[in-house]
Amino acid sequence: MIRNRYYLRFVKLSFFLLLLGACQSEYQKIEERELASGKEVNELFLGLQLGMDRKGFYETCWDLNKEGILTNGPTELSVEYIPKLPSGNPARMRFYPKFEDEKIYLMPVEFTYDGWAPWNEELAVEKLRADVVSYFEELYGEGFFEVSNEDKSLIAFVKIDGNRRIRVFKKDLSTIRAEIVDLKVQKQLEKEAS
Repeated sequence: MIRNRYYLRFVKLSFFLLLLGACQSEYQKIEERELASGKEVNELFLGLQLGMDRKGFYETCWDLNKEGILTNGPTELSVEYIPKLPSGNPARMRFYPKFEDEKIYLMPVEFTYDGWAPWNEELAVEKLRADVVSYFEELYGEGFFEVSNEDKSLIAFVKIDGNRRIRVFKKDLSTIRAEIVDLKVQKQLEKEAS
């Protein structure tokens, strides 16, 4: 009797693990489909592109700075832009790329509302996240989908177009972070690291 109970548990556990391994998440299916499409999508924003060389990045930012569109951010390695978010709430967007072989492969971007305070529910980080997703839908088109862990304590909104993946998620109480990456380069870097 005890032996049968353990056997049934083993069978159930084995079946569950087999099912878990066999089932791909919706995210994985979309990522594989988009990478297999061979489509190259490199647009970032403000004339910047994935694959742009370091010199081109600095020249573009310098030109936009002279026009008053970009300024230096509060830290040594950040560029600041004032986006027009759909809500109309004043916000700041700060970014600085990561390079591989002197070319942009990852663009981390952080958004904060001006005047954020913990007691100001109108400028809560969840509202900022929805605002940033709407802003990105204006730039990159619709198609963002939610990816989360089981208890929904970690939530990201993701869009994948060919090689370009955009993720938008809460960084802290006042900041939304977005990461725009060339998945082909990232996969290659991961492969080299393992």
